[in-house]
Amino acid sequence: MRAALRSAWASRGARERVALIALAAIVGVAAYAWLLHSAGRGREQLRASVAILHTQGALLERQAAEHDRLRAAPAAPASQTDLRALVRARVDAARLSGALTRLDAVDADRVQVAFGALPFAEWLAWLAALEVQHVQVEAARIEALSAPGMVSASATLVRAGAQ
Repeated sequence: MRAALRSAWASRGARERVALIALAAIVGVAAYAWLLHSAGRGREQLRASVAILHTQGALLERQAAEHDRLRAAPAAPASQTDLRALVRARVDAARLSGALTRLDAVDADRVQVAFGALPFAEWLAWLAALEVQHVQVEAARIEALSAPGMVSASATLVRAGAQ
């Protein structure tokens, strides 16, 4: 191969050699310019993404500090209001009054509730809202209804610490 290239080069005239050298130089300069242009464009894209990542990092730092602050804060005290009134208020706040079929106070720290038909996701969200108020589920019965995602549910709720 090397010998073939040497013979091809030797068979060229002086003008052709100069033209080939000039063409090779132009191609080399063009390739180098394209490489510099691509590198500059890539650098600008990376600079923009680094700025975005820096902003996201600062946001995560603030959120982590807020998380640490909230974890260090003392827990909200348990509500000392009437448990039946508290549960009724949470039912109304969750807009589940239409599904509520029974709400009876067993004693000062226990309430029995029953719902006819409600979305299971709303039932879970309602229980989570009660958990924040230090009200827990002591016993529950949930039945799936024929409509997708709908359930009938009954539960005995107890004030935390009264179990």
